[in-house]
Amino acid sequence: MSLVAATRTLVQSIRGLRFPAPVAYVYNPLEYAWELHQQWLLRYGSGKKPVLLVGMNPGPFGMVQTGVPFGDVEAVRSWLGLRAAIGQPERVHPKRPVEGLLCRRSEVSGRRLWGYMAQRFVIPQRFSRRFFVQNYCPLAFVAESGANVTPDKLPKSATAPLFAACDRMLAQATAILQPELVIGVGAFAEARARAVLGQTGVRFGRIPHPSPASPAANRGWEQLVDAAFADLGVAIG
Repeated sequence: MSLVAATRTLVQSIRGLRFPAPVAYVYNPLEYAWELHQQWLLRYGSGKKPVLLVGMNPGPFGMVQTGVPFGDVEAVRSWLGLRAAIGQPERVHPKRPVEGLLCRRSEVSGRRLWGYMAQRFVIPQRFSRRFFVQNYCPLAFVAESGANVTPDKLPKSATAPLFAACDRMLAQATAILQPELVIGVGAFAEARARAVLGQTGVRFGRIPHPSPASPAANRGWEQLVDAAFADLGVAIG
């Protein structure tokens, strides 16, 4: 099975899921941004990847706009070199429009992550020889107020079928990419990776999440992630 085929299966399995308050809107960029996401998979997701980086779910100005994990618009256009027309979710919150590659807002987490990789690898092909980035959950959740709602804040009764599908996707991606090391970008992603892949023989690790909601990340995320990669024995660049 390919990543493209596995992702199409994931899309089918989560279509129609419903979520309780505080969720009022659900965005699935694997559907409305499929063309660009497929480019990401085909260009950067082929072959074995020694290191798999796992994020949590799409950010409002990142993957929600571009279909690429941590997909800050400028990084997707200028460094990853991906371009495609972006469609629209079925329902759009007026405070959270999808403007695709025309979005002028920057995703801080994505700007930090991809900026870090661009500084150290210079060209994305060098990065993709050893690394791939995937979000555990492909859905973004928006409250009635327009606030972002992360999957870890939802009741277990609501996330059980979603997490079952996401677990299968992570297991399939690992079988396809055959990483030696799976790194969670933040604690939630690491915990899900360990729960899903704990019996597969891969190593696990974590790097700090680059979110601006993290005071530690705001004080110098690059230094923190340098130290985390060094502790894991991962050479960067």
